Amino acid sequence: MTKHFLGDTVTLLGRSLRHIARSPDTVITTAVMPIAMMLMFVYVFGGAIDTGPTSYVDYQLPGILLITVASGIAYTAFRLFTDMKSGVFERFQSMPIARSSVLWAHVLTSLVANAISLVVVVLVALLMGFRSAAGAPAWLAVAGILVLFTLALTWLAVIPGLTATTMEGASAFSYPLIFLPFLSSAFVPTDTMPGPLRAFAEHQPVTSIVNTIRGLFARQPIGTDLWIALAWCVGILVVAFALAMNTYRRKIS
Repeated sequence: MTKHFLGDTVTLLGRSLRHIARSPDTVITTAVMPIAMMLMFVYVFGGAIDTGPTSYVDYQLPGILLITVASGIAYTAFRLFTDMKSGVFERFQSMPIARSSVLWAHVLTSLVANAISLVVVVLVALLMGFRSAAGAPAWLAVAGILVLFTLALTWLAVIPGLTATTMEGASAFSYPLIFLPFLSSAFVPTDTMPGPLRAFAEHQPVTSIVNTIRGLFARQPIGTDLWIALAWCVGILVVAFALAMNTYRRKIS
């Protein structure tokens, strides 16, 4: 059974990746908006924001990486919506394949596409002056956190992808996720914010994830932020996965 599931998932993943290869503009578009934000924040607002000894491009990159992921998962919801409306799911269900492999192929495609976008954003940040003293273990830890974050948001994207009635509705859910980093420590220190906003910013998931990635890049003590970040990512992933699978079963039953 496991071998059957893995083989079906790999086959369907190849199908999804071929679609990505034929339309690389989706990956490019995903990276363009975060890069534009990074340019604007660094060269327009960066000089007015006090981040201490840390250069602003180093300070804001973790938040830009999370926005890149939030932008990328909108395409996952869009691809799922397209497959649902075109009858692809019904055709797959009439074939002798593992049912969940269809969803997993979309999720893994999201991981690959987002990984490419993240690499592009980091390369642009390097050209803008981003530097990190982090060693290989720290970079691997950052990659692991971003993979976990991408998985969590991708499974969240599966739900509107399966239930939306319009193309716009399928991808619109990502807008609040793109906006969330602006209400965190991603672009300005939280101690500069007014009381209620500061309380929200310091206790929402993006802040702990951003602080963890920033600390890893700078080789600084991370403290409890790492465990809080992992707890948020795993918690969102578990809930989103359960809801997505339940929604999928109801839609194809």
